[in-house]
Amino acid sequence: MRILVVEDDTKIASFISKGLKEAGFAVDVAHDGVDGLHLGLTEPYDAAVVDIMLPGLDGLALIERLRTKKIATPVIILSAKRSVDDRVKGLQAGGDDYLTKPFSFSELLARIHALIRRSTRTSEPSTLTAGELTLDLLTRQARRNDEDISLPAREFALLEYMVRNRGRIVSKTSILEHVYDYSFDPQTNVVDVLVCRLRNKIDRDFDHKMIHTVRGMGYVLKEQ
Repeated sequence: MRILVVEDDTKIASFISKGLKEAGFAVDVAHDGVDGLHLGLTEPYDAAVVDIMLPGLDGLALIERLRTKKIATPVIILSAKRSVDDRVKGLQAGGDDYLTKPFSFSELLARIHALIRRSTRTSEPSTLTAGELTLDLLTRQARRNDEDISLPAREFALLEYMVRNRGRIVSKTSILEHVYDYSFDPQTNVVDVLVCRLRNKIDRDFDHKMIHTVRGMGYVLKEQ
């Protein structure tokens, strides 16, 4: 899943980005409202975290313009302003949630998960299963045939994306959109390298191979 963070304070932006990446999200960061609006209008996101006080274009105006363009990405507003009036203004501008600074990352992460559940109208499971493979989304642990498989955050994010789309071909472009930041060049072989590393850990010691290459189209995870 992919998150947009629009925050002009570089320390806060880095703190949020690092935490979200460790939680398995792909993260794009903008440090002003103009760049944030451009990304929000042109890139697909599962949720956005937007500060109110931004250079170029303030957060509320950014959100209003997204809503005017029919962009329904769920938005959590970050702000040092704590009054009820400020919260109301944020929600009226099109924000879906409002979190005041200072904040705990665990609360921000929980709110992001809640927004994504509401926006997709689904109950987010704590585990995903595909054939012999089980993913624990809380501990970020993969298991196949009761054998633990240790995966770095990026490899786990790719495997989670493939399990959620099991039986369907996922293209290199879609993997870049959901697992990497927008700045990666789609012409590089970064996806091939990542898939190769994941395949070595998931399939190498098993007779049944789950990750398959579909030449010219992408990859598919097959349960059987």
